[in-house]
Amino acid sequence: MTVKTSIKKEDKVKVIAGKDEGKIGKVLKVIRKDNRVIVENINKVKRHVKPDMKNRQGGIIEQEAPIHLSNIMLMCNHCMKASRIRMQELENGKKVRVCRKCNENIDA
Repeated sequence: MTVKTSIKKEDKVKVIAGKDEGKIGKVLKVIRKDNRVIVENINKVKRHVKPDMKNRQGGIIEQEAPIHLSNIMLMCNHCMKASRIRMQELENGKKVRVCRKCNENIDA
């Protein structure tokens, strides 16, 4: 079951649970069908890869693994805190994400 989320690519998020708790990173990819995101330099794992055309030597590479949406929280650019957000409709009909702590527009 997929959950509706307001996390987007390029958002700054804070990890609130797991081995990387407290770290802040940028969202690289949102995997909506699995309710997971890939965050820059968070949840790094080592993969053993065979040589192929892209990676001629093969060996052990380190890359980011997906992390569940429930383990991250969106960071506000204004108050610099991890916070919940709400949707607000502007006068022109456009919907924006607003920080619940400081009531500032996150998208701006």
